[in-house]
Amino acid sequence: MNCATGDVLTREQTTATGKEQILPALGRAASKLRKEVGESLSSVEKFNVPLEQATTNSLEALEAFTLGDKTFREKGEIEALPFYNRAIELDPNFALANAYLGVNYLNLNQRGLFGDYIKRAFDLRDRATERERFYIMVSYYSDLTGELGKSNQILELWKQVYPRDYHPHGLLGTLYMILGQYERAATETLEAIRLEPNVAVSYINLGQIYVALNRFDDAKTVTQGALGRNLDSIPLHLNLYALAFFENNVGAIKQQVDWIAGKPSAEDRMLTLESDTEAWFGRAGKARELSQRAVESASRNDEKDAAALWQANVSIREALFGYPDVAAKDAAAAVKLAPGSRDAEAQAALAYAFASDVPNVQSVADDLAKRFPQDTMVQSVWLPTIHAQMEMSRKNAARSIELLQAAAPYDFGMLSSTAMNSCLYPLYVRAQAYLRAQQGSAAAAEFQKILDHRGLLWNCATGALARLGIARAYALQGDTAKARAAYQDFLTLWKDADPDIPILKQAKAEYAKLQ
Repeated sequence: MNCATGDVLTREQTTATGKEQILPALGRAASKLRKEVGESLSSVEKFNVPLEQATTNSLEALEAFTLGDKTFREKGEIEALPFYNRAIELDPNFALANAYLGVNYLNLNQRGLFGDYIKRAFDLRDRATERERFYIMVSYYSDLTGELGKSNQILELWKQVYPRDYHPHGLLGTLYMILGQYERAATETLEAIRLEPNVAVSYINLGQIYVALNRFDDAKTVTQGALGRNLDSIPLHLNLYALAFFENNVGAIKQQVDWIAGKPSAEDRMLTLESDTEAWFGRAGKARELSQRAVESASRNDEKDAAALWQANVSIREALFGYPDVAAKDAAAAVKLAPGSRDAEAQAALAYAFASDVPNVQSVADDLAKRFPQDTMVQSVWLPTIHAQMEMSRKNAARSIELLQAAAPYDFGMLSSTAMNSCLYPLYVRAQAYLRAQQGSAAAAEFQKILDHRGLLWNCATGALARLGIARAYALQGDTAKARAAYQDFLTLWKDADPDIPILKQAKAEYAKLQ
């Protein structure tokens, strides 16, 4: 049809002799139409893959996939899973269905299942259309091999070839979030929403981007707007939790906790978020209890990767609070829960490093380096940060600072496409290294960067402890007034903290010496 006038340019009609002939008949009709509306013969020949080969030869599989896609757009990953699973049951060689199912599992922190399905989709990519191949390859390189540069090149090409497709813009937005380039991420995500305004994940990402930029009012407007479109999804409620946390709005926090309570594949994410909130205020005992519940909830749902992530998260926290033995035990448990999980292993290795457990950190770090040789975030962020912290254990602060130069371009990145926030570990380790090197001014500058990015941190323990870090940096510079004020800020935040936390005892002793 002529889009301006509505006039019919050409029409093709065909009849299928049975249900199994519908897709072949539709494909033949489409090929005729393409020639009649002026597509060149060479173009038709190049891209004219029979429909049943380019997608699936099962009409029922195509129906299940289409329902899954619609459900994902409107309600999110959990509700879409049964449809994508059904499509693959009907046709295991349905490339795009394998890719979509894999990405859904990735978004639910089930990286192992993601790997299984995206590898199969990648192997089947010649059975997909060109546009579908773009999606499969981007998912494979971004989230399996971690080759972000290669993924970026494909996305830019995808934008040029299909300028009306929202997908490459949305995926570029996610990529820029990982890289810590939030203004560029916002531009791409807004364009994705302009092209297709009814996809929940675009609003989720835009809300996260605005939070990362400390644009909390804009984040709230975007999130509420998505809910107003009936695009309800669990991450939208996690965004609202974060916004309520920034406002210290206890009632609004409870509202989001209650909404998620009891929902499979969601309750564990809220429990670990709540545990971080307790830790933010120094309530270590309550934080441990909630983290354990998060691990148990994920394990009950057979979500081993998620369970390992929550266990690894608490291991870092225990190390930062001054419990190295507990941290090492939790790190070992995380690795055991999901052997081979990239993100869980990376966090466990960092926990070992914070706990000065050199033999274990070396073992896990070596495994990461071997299994992810091309992964941008592993090679440029996680491993330099882990090795820098190891050098701190060896009292070699200068080497720590040198190693962290590789991570500097990604200091504000999300570290993972599934992360809702960033704990800014490279910045925190670099700040501690400057402290150890007796460079108070440089340390204060790094800690201030952490404090200035509240929206990126959410409720990470590094944000609370940065207050103590900057107090120590001021004291090192001999600025007693600023040091005293910063110590007071930290001690006020932790006024209801468990009194036996080692780092709290140290802070109180240091503050007393300033009086």
